[in-house]
Amino acid sequence: MPWTSLTHPPDALAILCLALAIEAAAGYPDRLYRALGHPVTWIGRLIAALDRALNRGSEARRRVAGIIALIVLLAVCAIFATMFTVLAALAGRAGSILSLAIIAASLPAQRSLHDHVARVARDLRSGGLAAGRTAVSMIVGRNPETLDEAAICRAAIESLSENFSDGVVAPAFWLGAGGLTGGVLYKAINTADSMIGHRTPRHEAFGWAAARLDDLVNLPASRLTALLLIAAAALHRDGSAAGAWHAVRRDAGHHRSPNAGWPEAAMAGALGLRLAGPRVYGHTRVEDAWMGDGRAEAGPEDIERALRLYRTACLLLFGLACLGLAVTRL
Repeated sequence: MPWTSLTHPPDALAILCLALAIEAAAGYPDRLYRALGHPVTWIGRLIAALDRALNRGSEARRRVAGIIALIVLLAVCAIFATMFTVLAALAGRAGSILSLAIIAASLPAQRSLHDHVARVARDLRSGGLAAGRTAVSMIVGRNPETLDEAAICRAAIESLSENFSDGVVAPAFWLGAGGLTGGVLYKAINTADSMIGHRTPRHEAFGWAAARLDDLVNLPASRLTALLLIAAAALHRDGSAAGAWHAVRRDAGHHRSPNAGWPEAAMAGALGLRLAGPRVYGHTRVEDAWMGDGRAEAGPEDIERALRLYRTACLLLFGLACLGLAVTRL
């Protein structure tokens, strides 16, 4: 089988379906992480090296250097992903799809996201406010010392919503669209944004290209994530699909992020909560619009409700990938 056929939608979707199933079942094993690291850590090392080597000089020079760094990053990632695709093709059609799916399973983070968010609810219940602050600090960047129990729970649900989009749905979307290479390139862009796409004196110019490109490639996934959460809410007695739809239409466009408002508004409306709003990062207060018009007093039980919606939405995403695969096989 020529390796180029692996970028054909049927094979890309087969890789996606297997990758989602493998990751949901096994996650990314700790033993493997300790032995080899993770693709994100490998990508992160390259980004850090480019940052050290190129991020200097005037603002204009830093912006150009950031564009060059992004091009180098994407070229290197594309070369390695293509190399793996070529080598996998030597195993024949079934073997190549399976081997690429095993590699691709490292890109979405269904299981780890679920476990990190579930830990916030668990630690709040068992260890109180201090334990909850410690747990939520592992998944959000805001100052945990400013958070009471309700704010901790809202932060965990917001993180679940946003990361469902850019940590699960977006890698799945680009895996399905472009096979392993598409998924790896997305992960490189998203990692670059998380490392250098900040409005800080060091990175505002250098990370400009990474931040803008990340906004662009996350646009389809954020909308799809909102639809998945609306559909999931329709399948739960304690969820409101109508509330989710209304919150998305009214509030998503008011979020300071062009993408994060869609899943956050959908989750807020589905659960009858108010999410986002003003928050503190470090010592800086960020004024953001509220998503949803429900109650702001969230508790650990609301995190668990959000996780039930999330699990259902993950199943719907898997079902959508399988449906796409079935249709392309006709």
